[in-house]
Amino acid sequence: MNFTGTWKLADVSVDGFLAGRRQEMGRLMDGIQEVCRFGAPGMAIADELGYLREHEVTPEFLLLWSAGLTGVPEPLEELAEPRVVRRMCRMGADLQLTQFLQALITAAICAEVEERAAAVHIAEILGIASELVDPSGRNSPESAFRMWRVAQLPGILHPYSEAPESGRAAFRAYDLELERALAPDI
Repeated sequence: MNFTGTWKLADVSVDGFLAGRRQEMGRLMDGIQEVCRFGAPGMAIADELGYLREHEVTPEFLLLWSAGLTGVPEPLEELAEPRVVRRMCRMGADLQLTQFLQALITAAICAEVEERAAAVHIAEILGIASELVDPSGRNSPESAFRMWRVAQLPGILHPYSEAPESGRAAFRAYDLELERALAPDI
């Protein structure tokens, strides 16, 4: 939606979006495969889900993609209004980048990838994803990292969390290395 400039669902084409971004998508998928140590069967899941080929983008899909943070308007037809679509897209982008970072870190931890090297790759992958989400610079790897830090990390590191101490230590290590890579001034 960010690339249409109109916020009208009728103007959206997944194939149109992907057509000019095949190289970036390839780099993104290669980066995910490398940092998460996914094999071909794991990477085939992305293709099987169908998100990377033409499909209809509906207001209901955007509502789910943005976790319903905008609420459900009455009447329901208002979901397709450009102002509501814009909010859902922006909120969804923030949410999805934060969850994407959590998934990358979790997969790298499970694959026992060394934190410093993985953090550099994760920062690169997050940069590609941020640019694909919105080339205006509204979303950045640094902002996704800061959102992740406050949205995901406290639940893992909280004293009453069910995360094992080894997991907590790994997330702390990734936090430190990502801070060095993405936000050395914080």
